[in-house]
Amino acid sequence: MNRCLAARTQGSSPGSKGFTLIELVVAIVIVGILAAIAIPAYSTYVAKAHRTDAKTALLDMASLEERFFSTNNNYSQTPSDLGYTGVVPFNVGSGYYQITALTALAATAPTGLTNGTPATYTITASAVGNQATADPSCATFTINSNGQQTATGTDPQASTDCWQQ
Repeated sequence: MNRCLAARTQGSSPGSKGFTLIELVVAIVIVGILAAIAIPAYSTYVAKAHRTDAKTALLDMASLEERFFSTNNNYSQTPSDLGYTGVVPFNVGSGYYQITALTALAATAPTGLTNGTPATYTITASAVGNQATADPSCATFTINSNGQQTATGTDPQASTDCWQQ
């Protein structure tokens, strides 16, 4: 009788070490669930962080446009006038956005009964590469000579939300 009892309890003695297959599978399932939640949240966070490239470049170019205007009494359409190399479009920051439009309109003098129009500029940055697919809610950022900051994308609130995040 002792021999039968000893044979039955030999593999599960209190001194045995290790994990059972069920414990290992449960741990893997828990890690999988955490990864399924964390990876998309992290990807969204990274995409939002890359928006800084576009906003920084636009604000920098806007300040350079104002400096150019103060010395030339007109805005520039040429990135090299503002200290940037290349022609539009060109990548900015880490390459997640590129300046796709730099337009400047010269002022027109008053004629007859019209008051004329002031000089203006508009600068647009668009997402490229992985940023365009990872963050479609804020696909383009725009700033103009009036200081208006707008954004477009799949998010209906993009115009206000993208610049604030």
